[in-house]
Amino acid sequence: MDEVRVVVAHSERATLRVGDMFLKVDADQARIEVEVEAMSLAPVPTPQVLWCNPPVLAIAALPGTTLGRLGGPSTGSPRAWAAAGAAIRRLHEAPLPPRPGRAGRSTVALAAELDEECEWLVTNGVLPADLVTRNRQVAEAALRPWTPAFTHGDLQIAHVFLDGDEVTGIIDWSEAGQGDPLYDLATFTLGHEEHLDDVIAGYGTDVDLDVIHAWWSLRSMLAVRWLIEHGFDPFAPGCEVDVLRARM
Repeated sequence: MDEVRVVVAHSERATLRVGDMFLKVDADQARIEVEVEAMSLAPVPTPQVLWCNPPVLAIAALPGTTLGRLGGPSTGSPRAWAAAGAAIRRLHEAPLPPRPGRAGRSTVALAAELDEECEWLVTNGVLPADLVTRNRQVAEAALRPWTPAFTHGDLQIAHVFLDGDEVTGIIDWSEAGQGDPLYDLATFTLGHEEHLDDVIAGYGTDVDLDVIHAWWSLRSMLAVRWLIEHGFDPFAPGCEVDVLRARM
């Protein structure tokens, strides 16, 4: 061990890498409890929990690499993306965890939050009104009844590790719980829609593409203010604002 590397850090939580161990420091102890519980229940590979002493969770590093990140180039063969889709399907078919997750918010709560964020984006001149209006229309398709599944809740491509075409593990389960499975699929393909067909092929069942597109718009609009306030850039190439522009 020759260094401590900051993986991500903001006012709510931080993740550090020390050798082959990750230390997750979270101000919200409940999120750590959710993460440990979800990893114990998920029927997909997850990191080994080395120890947990809130507010710190120590987990082992996973073998393999991710398929990329939002705003960056994506890697991996079509078979690798399909393997990720198959792993997501196994998760969604598992017995339900005991509590709702990030993907399980009610349509009423989501609609209210979305309207508030849309107003903030326009009133503060963050995004043009026509861009917000169009994406609010697209997002409407996500506000419908859905059958709960075991969802990850923050299934960014940077959270899924593969070795070749084999999924070696999925990290960051603090938003896991009962939720809309299409939220996970949309989060995984956000900003990399060219791989959506491969993911769906691996997922192995029909998917409503209008709902996927709706979640791309909805998730991006809900994220812009949070990202700005926490020191991230949703205007970076390939990130949330570009996802919104693609719907025009």
